[in-house]
Amino acid sequence: MDYAHQQLKREKVFRDPVHNYVYVKYQVILDLINTSEFQRLRRVHQLGTTSLIFHGAEHSRFSHSVGVYEIARRIIESFQKNFMSKEPGDGLWDDSEKLVTLCAALLHDVGHGAYSHTFEHIFGTNHEQITQAIITSPTTEINQVLRRVSPDFPEKVASVINKTYPNKQVVEMISSQLDADRMDYLLRDAYNTGVKYGTFDLSRILEVMRPYKDGICFEMSGMHAVEDYIVSRFQMYQQVYFHPVSRSMEVVLNRLLQRAKVIFSSEVNHDPQTPYLLLPFFKGDFNLDDYLQLDDGVLNTYFIHWKRYPDDILSNLASRFIDRKPLKSVKFDKSTSNLLPRLRQIIEQSGFNPDYYTATDNSFDLPYDAYQADKKQIHLMQDDGTLVSLSSVSPLVRAISDRQTGDNRFFFPREILKPDENVDLFQPEYDEFNRHIRNDQLIQ
Repeated sequence: MDYAHQQLKREKVFRDPVHNYVYVKYQVILDLINTSEFQRLRRVHQLGTTSLIFHGAEHSRFSHSVGVYEIARRIIESFQKNFMSKEPGDGLWDDSEKLVTLCAALLHDVGHGAYSHTFEHIFGTNHEQITQAIITSPTTEINQVLRRVSPDFPEKVASVINKTYPNKQVVEMISSQLDADRMDYLLRDAYNTGVKYGTFDLSRILEVMRPYKDGICFEMSGMHAVEDYIVSRFQMYQQVYFHPVSRSMEVVLNRLLQRAKVIFSSEVNHDPQTPYLLLPFFKGDFNLDDYLQLDDGVLNTYFIHWKRYPDDILSNLASRFIDRKPLKSVKFDKSTSNLLPRLRQIIEQSGFNPDYYTATDNSFDLPYDAYQADKKQIHLMQDDGTLVSLSSVSPLVRAISDRQTGDNRFFFPREILKPDENVDLFQPEYDEFNRHIRNDQLIQ
């Protein structure tokens, strides 16, 4: 039997808190899981700094990736039972696409780096591009496994991640407004953060999901299950992903890496505090192997060393991050943004460098993108086979469609609100700063 169809002598199962069991039948899937690049995902938190707010959120990109594979496997199993193609071009499921779908689902996040989103902003990396590079580079174990299926198989899997794969059903199963990726991370993040409103009826959604010529749609009878998913996603962004303290810790991490980049970009002495694995990124000259050396633990180890570094800003920011000392934040809008320069000036007068101890951040998300050209809508199939958009038939979804949720926040050291012996702030400045801040808001 060729490698592409080689099955394990006995189906392997992984216990999973969200899906109960994850089933692995094919040798190639097990071999991919056992590669060094995929195992690295065990050491990368799924939610980054959010684990500093929701203490149960210690789950990893590894568990999420395995979960996405399992949901994709279940979708394919449903399509095999109910929607198998009878003839070419009939718009039903072509089972020859199964392996590329499963591999793409498993590997879709393999390019995420240490504290991925914050790291990306500082060093200009892109986890989707790096995912494709890991899949297609002949230097990786993942590529070597995939090439055993066929010489062009790595490029096929990478094109699914890149959304250029010709079969739209495969692409939308992995990346769309209701896909295996989003369904797993919502359920997994809700479970691990301990919140209840992030859950939805996965079994029902999989039951009403079906293929058609231009992608994936859902039976009209399943509209309420899809609505439940949209609302769950909306609530998770409001309560978890946009949590102000999580965003504050991301700001601290951002400023910490910025300061380290300034210090270590030039020549440094050889000592234990020198971040040798980060130097290629500080100098803007890194390769794929450099990237794969990093995980959350590597960065945390450097941060612990930097708590004792002679640079006051670096050591203070490292302590704030490792010891969970978030910055304070307040909301602002167009009417109060004019106050920010004066507030930064007061903060600088009190002894804090505003380049490292202040920041503005906005977190906005569309709970459902009904009209954006680059976002395909969720479609429902009626009894006569015609399609209608979810937003056109669901008053609930229409009510929240294309409405951005989130806020603008100004971050600053909380010591400014209650000066102590470490903050040299005169009383008039202290009073002025506090006069502009009431109940989590900047006021005129």
